[in-house]
Amino acid sequence: MGRVVVGVAVTVAVATCAVAAVVVGRRVKSRRKWKKVANVVRELEEGCDTRVGRLRQVVDAMAVEMHAGLASEGGSKLKMLLTFVDNLPNGTEKGTYYALHLGGTNFRVLRVQLSGQPTSDLEHEVERQPIPQNVMTSTSEDLFDFIASSLKDFIAKEGDGSNISQGRRELGFTFSFPVKQMSVSSGILIKWTKGFSIVDMVGRDVAACLQEALIRNGLDVRVAALVNDTVGTLAVGHYHDPDTVAAIIIGTGTNACYLERVDAIIKCQGLLMSSGRMVVNMEWGNFWSSHLPRTSYDIDLDAASPNPNDQGFEKMISGMYLGDLVRRVILRMTLESDMFGPISPKLSMPFILRTPLMAAMHEDNTPDLREVARILNDIFEIPDVPLKARKIVVKVCDVVTRRAARLAAAGIVGILKKIGRDGSGGITGGRSRSDMKMKRTVVAIEGGLYSKYTLFREYLRDALNEILGEDIAKHVILKVTEDGSGIGAALLAASYSS
Repeated sequence: MGRVVVGVAVTVAVATCAVAAVVVGRRVKSRRKWKKVANVVRELEEGCDTRVGRLRQVVDAMAVEMHAGLASEGGSKLKMLLTFVDNLPNGTEKGTYYALHLGGTNFRVLRVQLSGQPTSDLEHEVERQPIPQNVMTSTSEDLFDFIASSLKDFIAKEGDGSNISQGRRELGFTFSFPVKQMSVSSGILIKWTKGFSIVDMVGRDVAACLQEALIRNGLDVRVAALVNDTVGTLAVGHYHDPDTVAAIIIGTGTNACYLERVDAIIKCQGLLMSSGRMVVNMEWGNFWSSHLPRTSYDIDLDAASPNPNDQGFEKMISGMYLGDLVRRVILRMTLESDMFGPISPKLSMPFILRTPLMAAMHEDNTPDLREVARILNDIFEIPDVPLKARKIVVKVCDVVTRRAARLAAAGIVGILKKIGRDGSGGITGGRSRSDMKMKRTVVAIEGGLYSKYTLFREYLRDALNEILGEDIAKHVILKVTEDGSGIGAALLAASYSS
């Protein structure tokens, strides 16, 4: 009998040990799983490091590249394109002006009424029109006749419709394709993008093509300005505030322009501008420096893009790419562990996670992060993600967004350094900050990444304060503007009206 009891006791002990071993094994496996995930996040944080010392190196690199791009064509990754715009609107403009914006598969027609007094709410009307697919691949005549006839219909709706022939009208034309600007109202098309393929247009003056179509359609309308959308943003900013010296677009893509002294533009020596200044379109999305904090995810994203080794800065800071960087990190974590369950095929689909959804996860304030859970389920088809994993996803969004915003801030300070508005006396200045009397400096910013993404905006402002120091930063005002490509073009038409 005693042997039976001992045998039972031994059996129970063995079973208990086996259960304990399974539990311990699971815990060890779970710890290993989370440790792998934690390592991925730690590596990401280290790779995205934007301490203020590094940001100041980016600032210096931006200013040096700007100098090089102004010195010679092809001298820098920054194109530093001449716009010939030296007369920005200031609020005294009066009359009715028009704008056309051709930026993709749609175009817009605008009418802006100016009273001669600066106003925060400009009176304007707008119509949007899709471009028929066949017109996008037809001839230049077909494209511009279509645009001109749409403008004619728009003008005919004014008043009683009898004013189609009432005097000359002035128009600003925003043409969002690569152009070599020849004057404030002319520019040669370099190449088509965004699905357009009109062969006979390449190498021709786009403003002249539009002007001919307007004449063919019986319109007495003059193309007064050929505008880049970033320059239009600067025009809107300057109309509202004459202390505006630069404009940044941070949305799906990114770019910057600023007011430069003509005598600093070495590659166009001898060019006379009445104001002594000119707006320079930087095309800063192509900026690159070894000081930029690049990760393996950036390298993979760039290699898989249609334009590898191009637009490196844009791929780190713009809305087109941030969501996909986060997707790549989540995929890596899923490959390293089973924290998200079986690997969803959707995780391997480029750009399936759009940046607005990434922002929604980042800014999810619910206690159980239910918005994060919903987006992971809806977009990647990953159900029942544990709360701990959701918190890690929010952390990844934070690291990627914080780096983007702080690099954008460094880019802005690079511009301010180049023009002597960073409190250091400029790139060649030798005066100390205490010798400088800092001017009020306004930077116009357009784009949803800045205007709609609160955490991005806060990180950018914080970085600006860190780089410049609060005594200098308080003189730098970031102002959200809207519709540089539309209203900005009409304002420039007013500035350059005959």
